Amino acid sequence: MFKKILLAPAALILGLSIALPGGARAESFQSVALDQSRVTFSVKQMGVSTEGSFKTFDASLSFDPDKPGQAQGRFDIDLTSIDTGLSEADAEVQGELWFHTAEHPRASFVLQGLQATGPRRYEALGQLTIKGRTMALRAPFELTPESVMKGSFVMERSAFGIGEGMWATFDVVANEVTVQFNLKLE
Repeated sequence: MFKKILLAPAALILGLSIALPGGARAESFQSVALDQSRVTFSVKQMGVSTEGSFKTFDASLSFDPDKPGQAQGRFDIDLTSIDTGLSEADAEVQGELWFHTAEHPRASFVLQGLQATGPRRYEALGQLTIKGRTMALRAPFELTPESVMKGSFVMERSAFGIGEGMWATFDVVANEVTVQFNLKLE
């Protein structure tokens, strides 16, 4: 009887490892399917949440969930591809007081590693550069069963000089911007 009790869990583990894709080992990822990925943002304008997205971005990634500390990657957003839903607003935020896309057309995140924070949960550690200013960033995310890296982080626009001059106060546009990402990994 004791032998049967010990064999049952072993048989269950063996059965699961055979039934799971790739056995019990997690899949590793080498790229991002850009056409199946999205980057959006939200910010409060006069107390009302406003949302938008970036239509064009590029990403490179090497990520093995079994070795998160060895992950490498880079993510570049074309800031001229901003879509706020209003063409006048899109043109305004590309100007010198906001993104100044004539001199700084891209925002970049360089991944320096990942930390596991729970089952299928991680924190991306790296450097975010916007408008020529670089700061350390920690971005939590979940790896969904569909291989989507789904997460968000809050950044302060003032730290990157986004919204200068008459826009430097936060009575019209809040300082906190939430960036959401859904990246389909391959």
